[in-house]
Amino acid sequence: MAAPQANPANSLDPRQHIAALLRNALASVAPGQGLAEIVLERPKQASHGDFASNLAMQLARELKTAPRQIAERLVRELPVSAHVAKVEIAGAGFINFTLTPAARSAVVAAVLGAGGDFGRGAPKSARMARRLQVEFVSANPTGPLHVGHGRGAAYGASLASLLAFAGYEVTREYYVNDAGRQMDILAVSAWLRYLELFDEPVPFPPNAYQGGYVREMAEQIKQAHGDRYVHPAEAVLACVPETDDIEARLDGFILAGKDLLGEDWAYVHSHVLSEQLADCRADLEEFGVHFDVWFSERSLYDTGMVARAVEKLEKAGHIYTQDGAKWFQSTAFGDEKDRVVQRDNGIYTYFASDIAYHLNKFERGFDKVIDVWGADHHGYIPRVKGALAASGADATKLDVTLVQFVSLFRDGHKVSMSTRSGEYVTLRQLRGEVGNDACRFFYMLRKCDQALDFDLDLAKSQSNDNPVYYVQYAHARICSVLAQWGGDESALVKGDLAPLQHDREFAICSRLAEFPELVQAAARDYAPHALAFYLKDLAGDFHSWYNAERVLVDDVATREARLALALATRQVLRNGLSLLGVSQPMSM
Repeated sequence: MAAPQANPANSLDPRQHIAALLRNALASVAPGQGLAEIVLERPKQASHGDFASNLAMQLARELKTAPRQIAERLVRELPVSAHVAKVEIAGAGFINFTLTPAARSAVVAAVLGAGGDFGRGAPKSARMARRLQVEFVSANPTGPLHVGHGRGAAYGASLASLLAFAGYEVTREYYVNDAGRQMDILAVSAWLRYLELFDEPVPFPPNAYQGGYVREMAEQIKQAHGDRYVHPAEAVLACVPETDDIEARLDGFILAGKDLLGEDWAYVHSHVLSEQLADCRADLEEFGVHFDVWFSERSLYDTGMVARAVEKLEKAGHIYTQDGAKWFQSTAFGDEKDRVVQRDNGIYTYFASDIAYHLNKFERGFDKVIDVWGADHHGYIPRVKGALAASGADATKLDVTLVQFVSLFRDGHKVSMSTRSGEYVTLRQLRGEVGNDACRFFYMLRKCDQALDFDLDLAKSQSNDNPVYYVQYAHARICSVLAQWGGDESALVKGDLAPLQHDREFAICSRLAEFPELVQAAARDYAPHALAFYLKDLAGDFHSWYNAERVLVDDVATREARLALALATRQVLRNGLSLLGVSQPMSM
C-alpha cells in the first residue's frame, strides 16, 4: 500500500530540500540517472549529521565507478544552501549532511504552528488507495473478552487511528459472530444452568461454557420469565446420546434445547447474545476502542449472501460435490487441502460465511481491507484469499495482520489462563489492575506478530522503568514547567529560537522532525508499535535535557526559546499518545 504524502507544517522540509540538492547534483554527474531514487536516512550517531544518503553506492554499478569517487563528484556539484552547515563523505561513499542550527530548530515553530495536526498526512489522492477498512477483535460474543482480545483491540484501534492520521479514510468494523454452533453452545449452557435453579440438574457438559457469567444469565432468565422454560431433566437427557464423544453429547444437549423449547429457544439464544454483545461493547468502549460498524454474521444468511457466494464459486467451476457436501478447491490457490463450504445436511460452514463477508467488504468499495486476526488463524489466510480470487475479486486488496499471544507475569511467575473453564484473566480484570493507559501502551511494546510478556508489576510501578509512566511523566513535567512560568503559550509560537544551541536541544529537535516521517512509515507498515518506541525515545531526550539544563533561566530570550522547545515536545507527545489511546496527564 502506497502511503499518502506527508503534509509538512513548515516552509522548509529538510528532507525534501536535501533531496532536491542531490537531484540537482545528479543532473550534472550522471544525467542518464535522473530517475534514480534518492533515499535519505537519519544516522544513528549525531556526529554523522542529520541525514545520510547512499546515492553514490546506488549508482556505482551503472556508472562502473567506485562509490567514493561518485560521492566526491556529487558533493562538488551540490548547490550552496543556507540551510546546510556541512557535507561530509563517510565510509565507502555515504554522504552526510549537517543542517545549520536555524534549520534544525525550525521544527519547533512548525510543531507549534500545526499543533494537533503536526505529523498529519494530507488526504490521499484519488488515484491511490484511500478508503480503508480495519476489522479487528471480532471475538465470538460467548463470554467476556480476555487479555488476548485486549491486545487485538489495542493494536487494531491504534492502527486505525494511525492510518486516519496519516491521511486515509478509515472504517473500523467488528464482525459479530452471532450465528452458528458457538452461540448455540452458549445458549444451551445458560439454559442448563437455568434448569439447575429449578432443581432439574443434568450433568453439565465439560465442553460447555463454564464461567460465572453463564450462571448470571440463567438467573436473569429466571427473574424475567420464572419457570416458563423448565423441562424435566429426564426429558433433556432423553435427547442426549450415550457416547464418550463429548462433542456429540454437547450437540445432543443443543438439540434437546431446540426441540423442548421450540419457539422459546429463540428467546434464550437472543438473550445470551444480547447480554454478551452488550458486555463486549461496554468493555471496549471503556477501553477507548470504538467501532463505526458492527456487522452481523446472521445478516449474511438472512439476505442470502452466503448462498450467493457459494453459487458464484460453483458457477466459476471451483466447487465439487463429495459425499453430499460441497467443497471449495482451495488447494488450487495455495491451501493445504480443499475446504467444505456446505455440509451434506445443507448447512453452510463458517468458511462459507467468511467468503460472503469478505466479498461484501469489497462490494462496499474499500480500496484496501485489513483484517486483524489471532496468530492461530495463520492457516486461514490462503483459503480466504483463494476464495476471493476464485470469485473474481482482487485478493491483493486484503491484508491480514496476525496478533500473537499474550502471557501475563506477576512476581516473576506466569499467570495461568484458560478459556471455557471461566478461569481466564479478562480484559476488564487487567484494566482494573493496571489501568487503561498501561494496557494500551504495554500492548504496543512489541510488534503484533511477536509474543508479548506483560509484566503486571512493571505496569503498575511509578518508576522510569515503566515505559508508559516514563512517557507520561515527560508530559507532566512540561506542564509543570509551563505552569511555573505562567506566561502566554501562544506568544512562544513565533519566538526567537536562536538561543537553542546545545546538543541535547538539537537532539530533541531532530526527534521532533522525525514524527511526520514516523507516522507515514508506521502507517505503511501497519506498525503502531513504532509509535510507542518513538515516544519512549522522545521522552528520553527530554528527560536528559531537563536534568542537564534549566528551562526557566533568567535570560528572557533563552528562557522563551527553551519554553518553546518544551511546548513543542509536549505537543508531539500528545499527538503520539492520543494515537495510541493513552491519556496525557497534566500532573503525576
